[in-house]
Amino acid sequence: MTTAITLPPRKPGASALALAWQRYRKSRLGVLGGWVLMVLYLLALFAPFLSPYDITAQHAGHEYQPPTGLHFVANGRLTRPFVYGTRETRDPVTFARKTAVDPSVQLPLRFFVRGEPYRFFGVRSDVHLFGIPAPQGGGVSQVSGAQVFYFPFGSDQLGRDLFSRTLVGGQVSLTVGLIGVAISFAIGILMGGLSGYYGGLTDTLIQRLVEVLLSFPRLPILLALSALIPARWPSAWVYLGIVAVLSLIGWAGLARVLRGQVLAIRQLEYVSAAQAIGARDLRIILRHITPNLSSFLLVTATLALPGYILGESALSFLGLGIKEPMTSWGLLLADARREGFQTLNLYPWLLLPGLFLVVTILAFNFFGDALRDAADVQTRL
Repeated sequence: MTTAITLPPRKPGASALALAWQRYRKSRLGVLGGWVLMVLYLLALFAPFLSPYDITAQHAGHEYQPPTGLHFVANGRLTRPFVYGTRETRDPVTFARKTAVDPSVQLPLRFFVRGEPYRFFGVRSDVHLFGIPAPQGGGVSQVSGAQVFYFPFGSDQLGRDLFSRTLVGGQVSLTVGLIGVAISFAIGILMGGLSGYYGGLTDTLIQRLVEVLLSFPRLPILLALSALIPARWPSAWVYLGIVAVLSLIGWAGLARVLRGQVLAIRQLEYVSAAQAIGARDLRIILRHITPNLSSFLLVTATLALPGYILGESALSFLGLGIKEPMTSWGLLLADARREGFQTLNLYPWLLLPGLFLVVTILAFNFFGDALRDAADVQTRL
């Protein structure tokens, strides 16, 4: 006995896109993941403006400084946000240099302050969203010999602001996934489409190539290809090389699945009718086959993005990816690894870029699952 599948009632005048949007909104985790991704990409887009310091600026005497506390109460009264100054002192026992908070020095946190110059979409500017105002003529904010910095996430082993490095590192980690998916999907769609549509010798050759690529373990081939990138290349070239490496090994699985999709669609009546009236192969592929794969490709791309982000982070973590002066979340985690297990005990704030990485991967997975449910016409509203 077979059970008939009852589709949800279609509202009069509702388009397929409107119904998919209604199904997507039913997933709370999917909607939350979408908002989180939007915020992360906006932070990466405006990273130079949001960062209080340049990612290469080193602040001597402020190595491994914990996150700077932001205070709102002074002398028992509510006031505008401010930070305390710091002074360099010596440990009376070990004589090691360390930084101590000086409560007698208070400087307000201001918005739209002038700081280190940067370029945003080709426009040169020195205005940052927030920061500690520098004295006239530039330099370090200093009051009565005390230096005042604002490190929301603390500083690293060279005294660099971890918050600024995390935001700018997100530009690399987040865009690697987008560009890598775009390139690998272009190759996968082409190879899978040709294999499924023409079949025969073309199908055999492409599928044997796919099987060879899929037979190699992902991590070893990733490491082998990344090792071919010359160490003397500039940072921008290394970034493009990492994208190329991730794209070259990421298209095979998509091509295999897409081949099966095209094999099924080309047997449908409207494709046979288009072939019967003499339509060209390119027109059939673009007008009749590809539109039926759009939802599948969108969902697959969303679920594949975390793999590219993790791939770049793994390479950078192992020292084979992004190099200084560029930075990424994987490279920041590699910097934290240099301290070994002491990082968790002495400098836990160095692991904050890893939190951004985890949140991004979870957001992509939630968002991709919601899109997959939205694309399923049998999902109840």
